[in-house]
Amino acid sequence: MDFNTFIANIATQFWGWPMILLLVGTHLYLTIRLRFPQRHIFRAIRLSVKRDKSTDGDISQFAALSTSLAATIGTGNIVGVATAVALGGPGAVFWCWIAGILGIATKYSEALLAVKYRVKTSDGTMLGGPMYALERGLGWKPLAVAFSVFTAFAAFGIGNSVQSNAISLLFNHAYGVPEVLTGAVVAAMAALVILFGVKGIGRFCTAFVPPMALLYVVGCCYILIVNREFVWDALCLICRCAFTPSAAGGGFAGTTIMLTARYGIARGLFSNESGMGSAPIVAAAAKTEDPVRQAMISSTGTFWDTVVICAMTGLVLVSSILAYPDIDYHNGGAMTRMAFEKIPVVGAPLLTFGIVSFAFSTILGWCYYGERAMEYLTGKRFLVAYRILYIAVCFAGAVFQLNIVWNLADLLNGLMAIPNLISLLFLSGVIVAETKKSIHSN
Repeated sequence: MDFNTFIANIATQFWGWPMILLLVGTHLYLTIRLRFPQRHIFRAIRLSVKRDKSTDGDISQFAALSTSLAATIGTGNIVGVATAVALGGPGAVFWCWIAGILGIATKYSEALLAVKYRVKTSDGTMLGGPMYALERGLGWKPLAVAFSVFTAFAAFGIGNSVQSNAISLLFNHAYGVPEVLTGAVVAAMAALVILFGVKGIGRFCTAFVPPMALLYVVGCCYILIVNREFVWDALCLICRCAFTPSAAGGGFAGTTIMLTARYGIARGLFSNESGMGSAPIVAAAAKTEDPVRQAMISSTGTFWDTVVICAMTGLVLVSSILAYPDIDYHNGGAMTRMAFEKIPVVGAPLLTFGIVSFAFSTILGWCYYGERAMEYLTGKRFLVAYRILYIAVCFAGAVFQLNIVWNLADLLNGLMAIPNLISLLFLSGVIVAETKKSIHSN
């Protein structure tokens, strides 16, 4: 057995039912303890576009949300959803959506702790995240260090090389562009933003991420209009297949309820990153004095990422499969390409735009996460070196076939989640108390 296979086997086992149940269990536990914070989602959306008068922080609350969305809205929102449908049937879309709904409570809790336990450095920079909650809230420094190590390395995988590789493969297969050229362009564009630090990343994400997501959603709506005769049947199929032993209709067969739920929930969890501890790192940089306010705003990231974008992608794919029976639904990548290419004029360009823009935004968002984890471990001494290495890995990921990176990324993301979930569970009383205090004060 080679090293890649060894890592792949560990990652597969790690992301099996125990990890899924731990994440979903935490989502459910926090949802119940906080009395269903999901009911405040539309109020949270309104708050996200209102400026907090506080000057404590590095970037605006909306910039923090945009940077978080930049990191979470990635290729998993398109190809990842297709993979879940290919392996788990149409019902996987339903369970992906449920994972998003429940994950709102966890994303809320993560951000609250990040703001409450953040620290201000001598130069006025705000630092926070699960490592500070673990150290300052629980006094568990070793777990804080472990989380930071996992995050600093995970950024090179799922947040960087995996994304640049997806961009280079797309341009090479679709337009014949050499991987070296694509890698050089992507690395250069990333460098122009990354070298300006968090404020540069925040400004770019604020200007780029909302229109990017909106354009993709509008494109999906257009495809659903084209497929309108099959949309209702697709919805019925998604709901029916989520609760039946085998997928009935659309050519799907042989998927059990457990298999469907596993792939759908796993993809939803992996897509929105609720419970992994990445998003609260940037939430701590927001200009605010109210942990609950920022927590509400951060929770909208999961809503947009999974409840809206992943669900719409899933509906586009399933309706396209029903509309065009020749689509190969056994392979996630092929299914995505064929489903979008069936739509004249806008289909193929929309897929290209979605993958490229989502992947590039993820590269920027995860650079910030990795930097802050590195700063926790070593201070500011190696931040410039980390940025340069990050840009170099961005180029390498586009040029080389790094199958092992995918498997290491899965494993490291799972390892990140363990210390973060521990902080959430052991500090859940603090989360509840802060929430109640905010309600009474308002």
